[in-house]
Amino acid sequence: MCSAEPINCFPMLVNILSNTFLRLFNSTARIRIWSEPFYSTQSPEIKVDIFFICLSYMMILAAGLPPHFAVSSMEDYKVKRMH
Repeated sequence: MCSAEPINCFPMLVNILSNTFLRLFNSTARIRIWSEPFYSTQSPEIKVDIFFICLSYMMILAAGLPPHFAVSSMEDYKVKRMH
């Protein structure tokens, strides 16, 4: 009925239980559920915007990391610390 991952199995279990209770009370309605763990957009413009926001964040992060390691190495050199 579902894969072994809990994120996929729980909605399926809720669906089975809900429809079972509806049948017990002689209802003709049915409940359909689905699991979509990741946010999805239909508009390509929003996807492009999200991509460029993530890209700019990664570039800022990549620009800030090397100086951090260089400063750490210089501090080690000043106090003559051995690794």
